[in-house]
Amino acid sequence: MTALPDLNFLDADAMIDSFERAAEAMEASPLRRGSTVHLPARGRILATGDIHDFPGHLEAIVRLAELDESPDHHVMLHELIHGETLVGGMDISYRNLAIVAELASRYPLQVHPLLANHELAQCHRMSVSKGGGDQVAMFDDGLDYVFNDRAEEVATAIREFILAMPLVLRAENGLWCSHSVPGRMDFDDSAFDRALVLEDYQSPSGTAWCMVWGRLQDPTHIQALLKRFDAKLFVVGHCHAEMGIESPVDGLVVINSDHARGVVVSIELSKPLPSADEIMKSAMPLVLYRALS
Repeated sequence: MTALPDLNFLDADAMIDSFERAAEAMEASPLRRGSTVHLPARGRILATGDIHDFPGHLEAIVRLAELDESPDHHVMLHELIHGETLVGGMDISYRNLAIVAELASRYPLQVHPLLANHELAQCHRMSVSKGGGDQVAMFDDGLDYVFNDRAEEVATAIREFILAMPLVLRAENGLWCSHSVPGRMDFDDSAFDRALVLEDYQSPSGTAWCMVWGRLQDPTHIQALLKRFDAKLFVVGHCHAEMGIESPVDGLVVINSDHARGVVVSIELSKPLPSADEIMKSAMPLVLYRALS
């Protein structure tokens, strides 16, 4: 059973090392072409939704991923930071990032962090909130409190880690996983097959920006994107799913892993892609797997 790595979250050098090694591993992955991870047609992928530092859920996800059981067990992770659990008004969810960074360097062909809007906001110091204040500022406050005069060094390593994250994970059976999908059509889809540049991260039409901020769920638009991307089904996060998972329109499944009803799904990569309805029925409530610890 795969366990969370034992890290010293108070050691600036250890944190910097984890983030830098993970960035190098992600960029060097033989599964990666440009900003897309292409999975082989074998094994399985554990797909998650937003995690947002929800207590206990990352540990449950890592347990369910069973990374040590087979090299063909994969896990997709996104929106790790900016949770509701604060310490003295400060956000210390850098720890979630550090755990995933360490896992990504230990299991570089299996652990796949994807870029999400809260990580992008933190990277570029753009104010963002889920209703509880400026979470970028609270995250910075947490780094300042823990690392004092070395906080900016840690923040720089975090930015390198975030900027190394791919946008998309896709499989031969037509599965497309990303944080969200663009709500517009005027973006450069060549970015999926090349290294990202500064313009890709910028509003309003940078490809990375569109991929992590888009919320449009119009059925016609979703079908047009599936055709454009040569995909059969989008599995995303970013939008709220009251029961942890829903399919608001044909061709789109939204997963949440960041609340009490949060779930994950396991999808076989060597078999035809399940329908959205089949995926929803197979969802695993994370609270059940927290209870086993």
